[in-house]
Amino acid sequence: MARRTGAGGWAVRLLAAVFLLIGAILVGGGAWLLSLGGSFYYLLAGLGIVAAGVMLFRLRPAGAWIYVSVFVLTVLWALWEVGLDGWALVPRLVAPAVLLIAVIAALPVLDRRRGGRLALIAGGVFALGAVGFGVAVAQANRPMTPQPGAGGLLPGMTEPSLRDVGADWPAYGGTYSARRYSPLAQITRDNVGGLERVWTYRTGDLPEDKWGAETTPLKVGDTVYLCSARNVLIALDARTGEQRWRYDPQVSDEWIPYTAACRGVAYYDVAAAANGTAPTATAPTVAMPQGAPATGARTRPAPAAPAAASPAPAAAACARRIIEGTLDGRLIAVDARTGRPCADFGDNGSVDIKVGMGEVIPGMVSITSAPTIVRGVVVTGHQVLDGQYNEAPSGVIQGFDAVTGELRWAWDMARPDLTGRPEAGDSFTRGTPNMWTTASGDEQLGLVYLPMGNSAADYYSSDRSEAENRYATSLVALDVTTGRPAWSFQTVHRDVWDYDLGSQATLIDYPVGGAMVPALVLPSKQGDLYILDRRTGRPLTPVEERRVPGGGVEPDQRTPTQPFSGFHTLAKRALTERDMWGMSPIDQMICRIGFRQAAYEGMYTPPTADRRWIQYPGYNGGSDWGGVAVDPRRGWIIANYNDMPNYNRLVPREEANEKGWFPRGDPRLKKQTPESRGGVPEGAEGAGDPQWGVPYAIDVNAGWRMKSTGMLCKQPPYGGIRAIDIRTGRTVWDRPLGTARKNGPFGIPSMLPIDIGTPNNGGSVVTAGGLVFIAAATDDLIRAIDIETGETVWSEALPAGGQAGPMVYEQDGRQYLVLMTGGHHFMETPKGDQVIAWALPER
Repeated sequence: MARRTGAGGWAVRLLAAVFLLIGAILVGGGAWLLSLGGSFYYLLAGLGIVAAGVMLFRLRPAGAWIYVSVFVLTVLWALWEVGLDGWALVPRLVAPAVLLIAVIAALPVLDRRRGGRLALIAGGVFALGAVGFGVAVAQANRPMTPQPGAGGLLPGMTEPSLRDVGADWPAYGGTYSARRYSPLAQITRDNVGGLERVWTYRTGDLPEDKWGAETTPLKVGDTVYLCSARNVLIALDARTGEQRWRYDPQVSDEWIPYTAACRGVAYYDVAAAANGTAPTATAPTVAMPQGAPATGARTRPAPAAPAAASPAPAAAACARRIIEGTLDGRLIAVDARTGRPCADFGDNGSVDIKVGMGEVIPGMVSITSAPTIVRGVVVTGHQVLDGQYNEAPSGVIQGFDAVTGELRWAWDMARPDLTGRPEAGDSFTRGTPNMWTTASGDEQLGLVYLPMGNSAADYYSSDRSEAENRYATSLVALDVTTGRPAWSFQTVHRDVWDYDLGSQATLIDYPVGGAMVPALVLPSKQGDLYILDRRTGRPLTPVEERRVPGGGVEPDQRTPTQPFSGFHTLAKRALTERDMWGMSPIDQMICRIGFRQAAYEGMYTPPTADRRWIQYPGYNGGSDWGGVAVDPRRGWIIANYNDMPNYNRLVPREEANEKGWFPRGDPRLKKQTPESRGGVPEGAEGAGDPQWGVPYAIDVNAGWRMKSTGMLCKQPPYGGIRAIDIRTGRTVWDRPLGTARKNGPFGIPSMLPIDIGTPNNGGSVVTAGGLVFIAAATDDLIRAIDIETGETVWSEALPAGGQAGPMVYEQDGRQYLVLMTGGHHFMETPKGDQVIAWALPER
């Protein structure tokens, strides 16, 4: 014994101390988990590690063999629990394997006669296991094997917009059909590796606080148009990226909340609209399929076309104009050639949409998304800052004349008799659902399609009106001539999960009985995709009302069923304790304890106040504001998605007050900054929304992160991208989206080029060259994906977060790919102000 008390002996005793500490934690936590009905493994493993630690401290070889036995049993338990799922094996085996290496290294000290030989044997066994583990992880990262789609190509889809996409990219989603598809084919899977940056433009608008632009630029003629973080309008030469003009609407920083960003602008050609360039023919009547469900639809006949506006000379000021919504709640119109304000639009180019809303605290009302213009009417919603006041400003939808800026109509869902602004002293109904995202539009039918949010107190519903319960979290089709609803389709009944519709509806033609029906694809945050007849709102694929959990703090408010799409869902199976993750068994055990402590009965688990509840998918799950892309010839939907839970709790009002959770503008807030979480100042205890005016605030742990390491409690992947056949709803391929290069414990980038599947925001663009271009993920890469296989065929590192939709255009025979890299507050990616263009080398 004396001979083994040198440096080697003390090193082994130090290792023994580590074993004793780890074992004690596992014993205590494992006993707790077992008492909650969880796994027995952690308690037993902890006892074994403690026994190994005692023996190691006494420098007995038995300590090594006890731990080898624990490790072998750990491997068997891991394989029994999760099989060869590479990501699931990481927390179960990596840290124990590190301890095994240390034990192998200690064998020569513990057994001088045979230790070296035993260490060599054990090392060989470990190496074989490491290879097998590596194969399992690699297998977990492979895209799903592509499945053969339906035979043949779809007939060409009709385009009901004013302009086609191709050489130009004239609207946020390509056109107001929002397909995010380009017929350009110069860049292909064979030559995409030759892409090079051809120009970079910096807006110079990079605020110190945490917000940034998420712009998808437009391209019309030879000019690219975009907006910056503070709504500065900019025009660039499409060939060189050189600035042509710049207009600053002077948006004050106090009006910009942390959640706001300018995502795009709109283009309007007065002369083209007046001369009847837009299609006006009514879509042909097509027989509905027998037995098609009508869940959630309310219909009325399609509207007639309005009288055309007076033509304007093409060279006249503002004959072609750029219109944007600002973060302080205005519509701005400028001349597309010069950037000068349009004098005929509102008050010298500006219209205040907040008129009629009553009191509006700075930062509570922001237009974050590009307006939609149908039949000469600029339709806009606006973001109302989440979770602040139950009596927040109204979510009213308004339509303005694209030439004069005059209010054509207003839709206040709670006051259907009110068609314009309320009288002095009155206001639009406060607290109603808003449309913060982008609408799509059908010029032929005269309909605009509004993805609606939920009411001002997202997580409490007892005082909502009948109109709110009818239209919240619904797609509402408005007659653009009158502003009255033509139909609506609801995706969540009495939503208290913040499952507001964030994605544009994408207009398609859907094959029914040998004919092509005017339809749309409606993605949702809970992952379901619906196919609806865009004339009537009637589902063209099955929608089933399934039973969901009840109870929570408002049991009488919860509906017994919720609608589920029979066409396709991006949602994964319900979580189990086995899905918990971390860097080590200790992390995983802590997450397992959290899982067992929380209320969770699957999707639509009701909000609770006595303990946390798990919301899965979380409010950033499924499809968000990036929307989906559609290849109209293949008949495929390309959908990127998030796959993360939230770990929430309703906080009683008295407790929220003690934490300092007061709404924006409340004098009790000691610090109010644009990056504050709503009205909760940085440094206040916890993180949540006050929901002032209802009995509960809300504490949201978005993504369910561990406070200690910042890692997520659910195992990867956290996001993916999928190809879906429109004809059948069948998955063609599915793969994780985003590598681990910028992710790691404690916020330290791992730089690992492993497709872990990260959270992502921002959509994709599909081209006729057979490519899907997308950034979106938190790894700060833009990539090209082969649409046939789902494999990445090109990627490039970005200078900042690429949480914006890319776009594609052609100029002088050359195809360009353009992306704004502004970063993202929630994704915590680096902020920037770069607009980058790529193209193949000129010949």
